[in-house]
Amino acid sequence: MKEITVPANLDSIAVVTDSINAELETVNCSVRDRIQIDVVVDEVFGNIAKYAYDQEEGDATLLVEVSDEPCAISITFIDHGKPYNPLDNHKTPDTTLKAKERKIGGLGVYMTKKIMDEVTYEYKDQCNRLTIRKKISKEIN
Repeated sequence: MKEITVPANLDSIAVVTDSINAELETVNCSVRDRIQIDVVVDEVFGNIAKYAYDQEEGDATLLVEVSDEPCAISITFIDHGKPYNPLDNHKTPDTTLKAKERKIGGLGVYMTKKIMDEVTYEYKDQCNRLTIRKKISKEIN
């Protein structure tokens, strides 16, 4: 398992994504799955960076585990910000509406749940812990 701790700010997204992609390369993850995982990581980490600490500074830790049999990834996002369960109270957005007609918010959680096989949240030891899991396919050479 790899542990990454970075400042919880938008500038850290590239560092986090690069580190996760390096782990995915070890199992020859397909480009399609890598792109989907990158989108979810960007969404989840971006929300931590914007909302977890209000105006204060803080860190975020990611625990990344990639397995080969079965081929899968598990990423746990940990922050010490205010308690917030992103999975609570989110109505499914009406994706049949045009973007201009939709209410702001909720699309990232919806997308994360659709892309990942499992999404769980817990508040433990004064930390938010959001874990995402996805079975991944290997790139065919």
